[in-house]
Amino acid sequence: MNFLELFDQDLISSVLRALIPILLAALGGMLAERVGIFNIGLEGMILVGAFSGVAASFFTNNWLVGTIVAMICGALFSLILGYGAVYRKGDPIVLAIAMNILAVGMTSFLIVAMFGVQGVFQDPGIDGIPVWRIPVLADIPWIGALFALTPLGYLALILVPVLWVVLFRTPLGMRLRGVGERPLAAATMGVNPQHYQLGAVIASGALAGLGGAQLALGNVVQFTENMSAGRGWIAVVAVMLARAHPVGVLGAALLFGFIDAIGFRLQSFGLPQQLTDAGPYVVTLLVLIVLSSRLRKTRDAVLT
Repeated sequence: MNFLELFDQDLISSVLRALIPILLAALGGMLAERVGIFNIGLEGMILVGAFSGVAASFFTNNWLVGTIVAMICGALFSLILGYGAVYRKGDPIVLAIAMNILAVGMTSFLIVAMFGVQGVFQDPGIDGIPVWRIPVLADIPWIGALFALTPLGYLALILVPVLWVVLFRTPLGMRLRGVGERPLAAATMGVNPQHYQLGAVIASGALAGLGGAQLALGNVVQFTENMSAGRGWIAVVAVMLARAHPVGVLGAALLFGFIDAIGFRLQSFGLPQQLTDAGPYVVTLLVLIVLSSRLRKTRDAVLT
């Protein structure tokens, strides 16, 4: 067994494939976090985006329509959290957990009702998202994989610097951060915190829906029940680990994408799938423990 065989050029492609859905959802969660809404409903939003994207692609035989529908459905689904938490003052944690449960039940019901199958829906009529190769650059060894992504892959990577500029270099970003950090102060400046919070949550749902589209139409061309498989939770941890900073979110998502890709490859070395699949979640738990310890120390320092 030579573990050096794990690290080759194809590993970069595998990492990017695992990274994109997590990164899109995490960027959405970051926006919600910036306005003071802790969005742990990303798991359900990804699942809704994946199902609606596959359904729309199947009925129209067009991946672009499927992607747009996934984004819209993710945004609409996020209204449960946005309206409930912002305007009805509901607990966002309770609402988001209910959304995650609802998404699993709803998609499991609809896959039977609409397609007459259980578990997996796969059909030649589903139009998958194509890979756009940039000539010459895509042939560069090792880094060429960065230039052979789906449109959503390029979008996710471009959004990192774009959101950094928006958040830290524009009046809109200043208002978003002000709403999250000092909502009363923002209100006295003429900013309506509720409008910004609702808008950020809807954007969060749209990005998570795109993450679902990438998962179901880009990584694989099918829908599988509960196929988000914890990626939304991993995105939540990425937001926490990065403290809602775009560059940090990219780094955290890259870490989880790398562990996911390595875990898949370790199966070829005879490791049980159940063990390798647990890799990202074990890291997630470790990160949560570290974060909890760090927060406790910070709180103790403030109290003393």
